Amino acid sequence: MIQKPRGTIDILPADSAKWQYIEQTIKDVCKAYGYLEIRVPTFEATELFARGVGDTTDVVQKEMYTFTPAQDKDKKSLTLRPEGTANVMRSVIENSLYGEALPLKLYYIMTCFRYETPQSGRSREYYTFGVEQIGAMSPIVDAEVMSLAGALLKKLGIKGVALHINSIGCMEPGCRPNYHRILKEYLGSSYGSLCETCKSRFERNPARVLDCKSEICKNIVADAPKSKDYLCGECGAHFENTQSYLKALGMDFVINPLIVRGLDYYTKTVFEFISGDIGALGTIAGGGRYDGLSELIGGPKLPGIGFGLGMGRLMAAFEGSGGQFPEKDKPKIFIASLPGDEARQTAATLVCSLREDGIYAETDNMDRSLKSQMKYADKIGAQYVYVIGEREIAEKKATLKNMRTSEQVDVGFGDLAQKLKEDI
Repeated sequence: MIQKPRGTIDILPADSAKWQYIEQTIKDVCKAYGYLEIRVPTFEATELFARGVGDTTDVVQKEMYTFTPAQDKDKKSLTLRPEGTANVMRSVIENSLYGEALPLKLYYIMTCFRYETPQSGRSREYYTFGVEQIGAMSPIVDAEVMSLAGALLKKLGIKGVALHINSIGCMEPGCRPNYHRILKEYLGSSYGSLCETCKSRFERNPARVLDCKSEICKNIVADAPKSKDYLCGECGAHFENTQSYLKALGMDFVINPLIVRGLDYYTKTVFEFISGDIGALGTIAGGGRYDGLSELIGGPKLPGIGFGLGMGRLMAAFEGSGGQFPEKDKPKIFIASLPGDEARQTAATLVCSLREDGIYAETDNMDRSLKSQMKYADKIGAQYVYVIGEREIAEKKATLKNMRTSEQVDVGFGDLAQKLKEDI
């Protein structure tokens, strides 16, 4: 039997309504904040991610699904999107959206692809929700983006989540490069004890060592210099103002010097919403500023900030907080038919008419006996049953039975939709 690829999931009909509920809640929150949906291609030029995400990152070095179509005469390398921000920025540049009123406030719900070890809350094809606000430098935007994520978690009733923030500075010589030099001096004495991954990070991006999950590396960086203590004047003021705006918005936060995020395009503010209720993979949402991303991929200077949120983890956190999904939709009416083509055709015609009126209606498609049809109607939770036979066709009316109260009333074919609407 052919099975789905390892690290992918089937979202079955029994669960799709749950996903739709979460997605609709996301859309409602984004609408309140003035964010508009953007949809981008599933695959892009590999160079977009190599330049934008960073060729020193685990994503680019180990996790991308990259291919070259055999029929492509130019042999252009393409990659399934491993994240959303670089795609969105490419679209903004290519379609000159930066010429519109700024800032651009965009959101997306998409699938992304990363080759990594499948485990709880992490798969190779995964669903993500993200927002991007492009064009504004003000720290009030940092606070707004974080407040949107917080508002979504609050609306879903997700408990036990803490906002962790940090600043990793900018690329001015006296800021992040200076901090990296100091951090390398600190790490140098323990270089031999670092894991192999962190040894490879040491020269090009030593701050990534702070994010390592190895217990040995965690112990090494426990007393490492903190980036917030080596910010340039501008970045320091930006971080302080971001904190002031968060306090003004009533958002609690923790300054966590180990928050660095794993993608090279981040600058200044970085943040994560961390839950203690979903095991080791406690980060529900994470993001930050990427003020230099546009220029990295050939666009104009366009500051930006955003976050990404794994839908699977969000679902787990929602259920872990005792969240209740709405009940599955049930048919308003089941139209049963006695044996005979005319009865079946009449039932099918009535069902089609009711559906056009926006009423969820069902009939038998399995040639069941009347007794079996009634059992099926009860099984699918139909509120009403309407049985059609030769007499009902001749009189153009039938008995409408309420399956919950057992109340029965004769209703003409032409009055059926109105009768059902009166009860909605």
